[in-house]
Amino acid sequence: MENKLFKYSPITKEKDLDVLIEEIGDARVVMLGEASHGTSEYYTWRTAISRRLIEDKGFDFIAVEGDWPESYAVNRFVKGYQNSGRKIADVLEVYRRWPTWMWANWEVAALIEWLRDFNHLRTVQEKAGFYGLDVYSLWESLEQVLKYLENKDGKAVEAARNAVQCFEPFNRDPQTYAQATAFVPTDCEDEVVHMLEQVSRRPVHPSDPEHEFSTTQNALVAVNAEKYYRAMIRGGVNSWNVRDTHMMETLDRLLNLHGPNSKAIVWEHNTHIGDASYTDMAEDGMFNIGQLARERYGREQVKLVGFGTYRGNVIAGKSWGAPMQKMDVPPAREGSWEHLLHQMSTDDKIILSKDLRNIPELRHRIPHRAIGVVYDPKFEQFGNYVPTVIPERYDAFLYFDETEGVHPLHMKARGAKEPELYPWNY
Repeated sequence: MENKLFKYSPITKEKDLDVLIEEIGDARVVMLGEASHGTSEYYTWRTAISRRLIEDKGFDFIAVEGDWPESYAVNRFVKGYQNSGRKIADVLEVYRRWPTWMWANWEVAALIEWLRDFNHLRTVQEKAGFYGLDVYSLWESLEQVLKYLENKDGKAVEAARNAVQCFEPFNRDPQTYAQATAFVPTDCEDEVVHMLEQVSRRPVHPSDPEHEFSTTQNALVAVNAEKYYRAMIRGGVNSWNVRDTHMMETLDRLLNLHGPNSKAIVWEHNTHIGDASYTDMAEDGMFNIGQLARERYGREQVKLVGFGTYRGNVIAGKSWGAPMQKMDVPPAREGSWEHLLHQMSTDDKIILSKDLRNIPELRHRIPHRAIGVVYDPKFEQFGNYVPTVIPERYDAFLYFDETEGVHPLHMKARGAKEPELYPWNY
């Protein structure tokens, strides 16, 4: 492909984002991706974009690829709720589940500091929020529901206790639960569904509407997490689809919570936000939140922004639950999207998909790098690439020629036994 076939905008300072902000226009949902969960530039530039969207376009919240209970603690902090914590680093210690570095890092701390400052002099309705979309927190969500319902509604708290008691024999380990119930009809599905029904029937108190929402969301997480872990044990793509369906359902709920004119920013891996129907994921029956959001709200209302790099280093683990470490990211393999962009120039750049759609070479799938929380550079040439029709999968793409790993807060990770069961670690 000749370099002159499409244009790009160099990106070196925040003002250079103007072209992207203009492309986003009046969209209601903007999804900001990443090609790894451990690259500093992705977090830093997503923060810069999010600031522009919140300040200039009135976006209401950021929803991330993190668990609901932990992220809601951060939401309470940035909104200045009573007893929500004093120090950012202390608040981010809630992210103890491996991989801790995804959200417990100094790049996220900078975002949280800015959000808290932005919210400081604003009314409750005007404050920008921070929420988690993911489905992993089965036990933590159950505990949050039970804690909130204690000394409140009798039927709801009884249902929550029954759900917790059902999971007790499995030692707080979702994998143990899923394995134990994989081939027998005895499971906790009825208990968590009944809990959700009872919690959803409780009246919403106008004085604290968001906390009521959080309790119902934790109940929903428990329902979908139970479904997710059982699907994971069985193998196949269903666990991926359960997870992204939950994330889309949570996004819907958050938009409804914030009103008919609300706007959302989503931070997730490219494999979640980039429309899966334009990748080989679709052939395996997989879909993702980016695809679901486009189908639900329309392509003009949903802008998908991918991120990528040619080389550098990254924070990741050699296996699930392994110690985090800084690893080299070798130059992207020949013929990949990242290799093509490097050949054009070593500039960091913004590319708009509308400038790519008439290029024959990009109408077909080409390899596009994707690094998960589990990574080994030795296998770079054999994996870590998703065949992608770039101009359709994204609306825009931010490319960085050389990147650095995030800066973790160095906290000890807790229980990480699920990994070998995950076919995808994004």
